[in-house]
Amino acid sequence: MEGVEDIVIAGAGLAGLATALGLHRKGVRSVVLESSATLRASGYAFTTWTNAFRALDALGVGDKIREHHLLYERLVAFSASTGEAAAKVSLKMQGKSGPHEIRCVKRNFLLETLESELPEGTIRYSSKIAAIDEEGDVKLLHMADGSIIKAKVLIGCDGVNSVVAKWLGLPKPIQSGRSATRGMAEYPDGHGFGPEMLQFIGQGFRSGVLPCSDTSVYWNYTWYPSPDDKDAEESVAKMRQHVLTKLRAAKIPLEALDVIERSEMSEVVSSPLRFRSPLSLVRGSISRGNVCVAGDAFHPMTPELGQGGCAALEDGVVLARCLGDAFAHGYACESVKAGLEKYADERRGRAIRLVTAAYVVGFVQQSNNTVVKFLREKFLSGLLAKLMVDMADFDCGEL
Repeated sequence: MEGVEDIVIAGAGLAGLATALGLHRKGVRSVVLESSATLRASGYAFTTWTNAFRALDALGVGDKIREHHLLYERLVAFSASTGEAAAKVSLKMQGKSGPHEIRCVKRNFLLETLESELPEGTIRYSSKIAAIDEEGDVKLLHMADGSIIKAKVLIGCDGVNSVVAKWLGLPKPIQSGRSATRGMAEYPDGHGFGPEMLQFIGQGFRSGVLPCSDTSVYWNYTWYPSPDDKDAEESVAKMRQHVLTKLRAAKIPLEALDVIERSEMSEVVSSPLRFRSPLSLVRGSISRGNVCVAGDAFHPMTPELGQGGCAALEDGVVLARCLGDAFAHGYACESVKAGLEKYADERRGRAIRLVTAAYVVGFVQQSNNTVVKFLREKFLSGLLAKLMVDMADFDCGEL
């Protein structure tokens, strides 16, 4: 078909670039449409667990990421009420699929690394899909600039407000009632933190301090906002003061507070946390015909497991494998449909487990309920920390 792209990927985030690179490794060309003028690195960093590194190794970029980011040896969860360590979990252990590996990776570094491995021209910036129509098996992508792109295969990696997910009929993500803010602090002479993930939980919030390298530290903070917090959510200075006030009222170490005081914060000062209902993933169409979704367009989740970005990388490898095999002897509509159905079948259960576990962990960690708080202080923190590690003990396989 003249003038028709074989595979169009909507969105140049983690899922989109991982899928494009996986297909490239399989010898299959794709086009990535990114609505922004450049790569979007909002969020600064994300926890990259064992499962994500297995995906990055499958894509051939794992060692490039390891070179620039610290390997964690332990996870320490502190009670915000007592200031005491409620749980300590060693990360120097063997999982069922090999040794664990957890690092906090700068998002812009990872995106740029994935982009650099793609053929020039793969990503088309300032290309936003406004609507989707059909012409037989071909999808007509009506772009915001008035142009039309034809695609034999359409993959939606276009985030939580996905146009492709809407076309598939997936319900809108649900508001969790919580919000998140984050930042990155630079220490040119070194920060002094050890190779560990620090969590502070309870009293209605959850916060983390995670060194990325010897000179940079990432932090995050999630909480239940009230109507009085509206002004704080619209100003960097007020948001920083809000976080510091909450953390100072709790028993948070001074060195953790210093990270927030000196940090650069996102232009998006605060963002609501949304997730897709597990029931909608049980019943919904992850793929239909020659269209599917991946990453946040598929399974947006709350951040307590640190698995949103990791699962997106898994999606990219599995999708590239299934779709690349379908293209092994050229384009055939029925083979493509079967490949996308195989991808959906393989990823559905994993996504449901991650979304559900993330929500439960978040509820327990931030709850002010007296019973939940007592159980959390006594033994739940350790169980939750181990659950985080166990959920990362997963291998999405090779390309």
